[in-house]
Amino acid sequence: MTFAARRLALALTLLLAFVATASGEARRVDVNLVLAIDSSSSVTMDDYYLQLEGYAAAFADPELWEAIAAGPHGAIAVALFEWSGSGQQVINFDWRVLDSPTELRRFSEELALAPRLVLGGETAIGDALLFAAALLDDAPTEATRLVVDVSGDGVANRGTPPAWARAEVLVRGATVNGLAVTSQDDDLEAYYAREVIGGSGSFVLSAADYADFRGVIRRKLLREIGPVAALAR
Repeated sequence: MTFAARRLALALTLLLAFVATASGEARRVDVNLVLAIDSSSSVTMDDYYLQLEGYAAAFADPELWEAIAAGPHGAIAVALFEWSGSGQQVINFDWRVLDSPTELRRFSEELALAPRLVLGGETAIGDALLFAAALLDDAPTEATRLVVDVSGDGVANRGTPPAWARAEVLVRGATVNGLAVTSQDDDLEAYYAREVIGGSGSFVLSAADYADFRGVIRRKLLREIGPVAALAR
């Protein structure tokens, strides 16, 4: 595509976005993605910031933009929150549309500097899933696919049973994927596969520890956002 053709395509995209906004229609994106980060007592400050650094690196990766750009709408919407015990869920980043390398770079930079907002607590995975379901309901964008991405390093020990909460997410047509950090529990990946993930094309990946998180979350996001995910659905 020539430079002139690219400028024309960009202008048309912006015009369509403006018309949709002016007419009151929701912005259309390929994926509404909720990122749910474990901030329970088992996660040290170093561990927590290794998670954020992993996300920051992933969203700055040019390959992630290529995956987004390959979608029919060339855009995704993302929201990110921390979770631990029952009633301990805090939104770090409310819904935002990522539709250009500039927006991904800005999001990456903000992730790298974001503070921890939940300082310990128990592990209420089910309540985190219910919170994610409510976030999906509040999304200002209309998406082809709905995905909840849960990461954690332990089994649920408080609150709503994960399997029950998962059903509340799935009834919305969403998919729940997981990233199990197995440094404290070798069987955690199997637990996530049994009790947490679900929906069309759902999967769980494991990280040996939080230092391993960075590479795994990159692969996970590419798998969730890329054309293969849409094809699987």
